Parts: sequence; structure tokens; C-alpha cells
Amino acid sequence: MRAQVGDRLVVESPREDLHRRTGVITGIRGTDGSPPYQVRWSDSDGGRESLVYPGPDAHIEHPPGGTGADVS
Repeated sequence: MRAQVGDRLVVESPREDLHRRTGVITGIRGTDGSPPYQVRWSDSDGGRESLVYPGPDAHIEHPPGGTGADVS
């Protein structure tokens, strides 16, 4: 998985009664766009950020216009 600052991280819910979680990537800690990512979560009060190592239930979305980042 590769991303750039400004991309969105989407974590899908493994269960129907839980919601998907989305956030904007504000920092890249790995090399060449790889995890871990600093993410500002859209569902948190005050724009809480956390360091995330995305699992297999996560994917990257690029902002409109695209960033050119590899999402594999």
C-alpha cells in the first residue's frame, strides 16, 4: 500500500453493525509512501490524529484530480 499526504485512508468494517472509518493522511512515516501513516480521523471530535498501520480491510482513496500514488 502506498499513499501521499492528502489521500484518504478508508477502513472497512468487518461487521455490519459497525461503520467504516475514514481519515485524511497527514503524514507518511514509512519509505516511498508506505505505512505507517499519521491520520486525522473524520469521525473524531477535534480532529484527533493517530499513527496507523493499515490492515487488509483498508484502502487508499485519492482526492479529486488524483495524486498519482500507487494504491497496491
